[in-house]
Amino acid sequence: MDIAMLLVAIAVTVLTVTALAGRVGFPAPILLIVVGWAASYVAWVPDVHLEPEIVLLGFLPPLLYAASLQTSLIDFNANRRPILLLSVWLVVVTTVGVAVVVHWLVPSVGWPAAFAIGAVVAPPDAIAATAIGRRVGMPRRVVTILEGESLLNDATALVALRTAIGAAAVGIQAVDVGRDFVVAAGGGVAVGFVVFFVIAKIRRHLTDPLLDTGVSLAIPFVAYIAAEEINASGVIAVVVCGVLLGHKAPILQTAQARIAEQMNWRTIAFVLENTVFLLIGLQAQWLIDDVRGSTLGGGTIVAVCLATLVTVILLRIVWVFLARYLLIRPTPDPDTGMLPDWRYSFLLAWAGMRGVVTLAAAFVIPEGVTHREVLLMVAFTVVAGTLLGQGLTLGWVARRLGVPAPDPVDDALARATVLQQAAKAGFKRLDQLEYDDPYDVKSMIMQRVEQRTFAAWERLGTTSDDEAPSDLYSRLRGEMIDAERRRVLEIRSAGHVPSEVVREVLARLDVEESMLEAAESRVAELRPAVARRVAAGCEHLASTPLIDPPEELVCPACVEADVRWVALRMCLSCGHVGCCDSSPLRHATAHFRESGHVVMRSVEPGEDWRWCFVHHVTG
Repeated sequence: MDIAMLLVAIAVTVLTVTALAGRVGFPAPILLIVVGWAASYVAWVPDVHLEPEIVLLGFLPPLLYAASLQTSLIDFNANRRPILLLSVWLVVVTTVGVAVVVHWLVPSVGWPAAFAIGAVVAPPDAIAATAIGRRVGMPRRVVTILEGESLLNDATALVALRTAIGAAAVGIQAVDVGRDFVVAAGGGVAVGFVVFFVIAKIRRHLTDPLLDTGVSLAIPFVAYIAAEEINASGVIAVVVCGVLLGHKAPILQTAQARIAEQMNWRTIAFVLENTVFLLIGLQAQWLIDDVRGSTLGGGTIVAVCLATLVTVILLRIVWVFLARYLLIRPTPDPDTGMLPDWRYSFLLAWAGMRGVVTLAAAFVIPEGVTHREVLLMVAFTVVAGTLLGQGLTLGWVARRLGVPAPDPVDDALARATVLQQAAKAGFKRLDQLEYDDPYDVKSMIMQRVEQRTFAAWERLGTTSDDEAPSDLYSRLRGEMIDAERRRVLEIRSAGHVPSEVVREVLARLDVEESMLEAAESRVAELRPAVARRVAAGCEHLASTPLIDPPEELVCPACVEADVRWVALRMCLSCGHVGCCDSSPLRHATAHFRESGHVVMRSVEPGEDWRWCFVHHVTG
């Protein structure tokens, strides 16, 4: 009962503190650590000792799997060089650097234990970095590299830790270290591929979302345990399996199964991530008490803790810049023609917060190791110091450097372009099908698809006070759904309709309402300016410069027909101004069909994006 009460208290605290952090605009991970730290000194709060088995088997596999499902294989491959330089070589460099510092300050620790604590504090935790980074608006590529680094660096660190502990016990040669790493990495990749292959075969025969979700919950533990049983890296196995299953999900799973899996793993990751930060704080009191009984002097303990903290921070900064400008030797960006900005490298270097894996790995150090309590305190200092020091200043650093956050307008522009091209492919397939259509179903389908595409373009027009058709649709349909739900609930209360039928109808209404809410949230993020860019591979956009619109902006054809338009577009070949496809008469598209002029631009206030009718891309 005491354990149950403790678990409930932890869950309630995590949810309450996270909700409070969201309301006050403070990073939840840091607030949870502070709350846990303070709670560890409350008399009636029991001591919470993180057992390494609980973290490495209970927390790490599901967190890695949830992150890997959302990791783009395309983005990972595009950034594989910086990811590998950080997740493998920086971990090795940090392990060696910390070992030298610790052994220099406390020679009695011994080299194996010094290398062990170096491996413990080497891997940054992207759960912390990305949780804070997304809130402060870090560039998307920086977040991608951090996420990719976190998927692999734990494996490198745990292999190095296992090797160091083995060296302390029986002695291990350099050749054994290399062999252990190759076996761990290669075995992890092999197990990950095997589990992916088996699950892919199973999922091709699963149509029930509940069964599919049940299988999903077991995957990370199956991959992790199978790899560890053959002395391979369970971390790499989970990551490989998760990335591949996430990449193939649109082919292997039904739509309902994908939605259910995404919601389940988002919830699991949310609870576990925030619980981890609270547990880190709860370790403070008993760790400090243990250090008080150490035979080392207080000054030496403080010195080794602070020196290790400074070492891990400085080594990451130095390594990121060395790797960026000496090893990778970046070429000019193909879109801008400019070399990558040093500010992005510094932000990546500063986002090196350590987390629960560091603290859990520290407890793997055997009990008999000299000054073990000091080594545990070193690990806690690095975790707390990086989370509180770098975590609290990450947003300030990003603002001081002037690093631009992801622009929601660019995302909206890309979203509209993708939907336009998808609709074009769908219409092409529709024209190829042979069918009898006495009820003109084709027109209904085309109208619905066009409405979806037009709504995406309308969301780019954020400067007008007029309500766009898609906004009006969302508002009116939302009111209708509320009324429909109230009526369905009245029918449910009467008890004349089976509850399963009522649940199905309510679920359909919920799905439609969630789509409306998602669209509205995206509109709220858009800024009234669209970044100019040239779409790769479109010679029309590349050769067509922007020209300024006329002072009087009207659609002459709409004025003549006495019809109101939604937004205006201008032909960049002849200057003709016409209304967009969301407008009733679609004069801009009609002008393209009549004249063959392929590039137009938006002339709405604050917008300068262009559209190619031939390639269906923006620029």
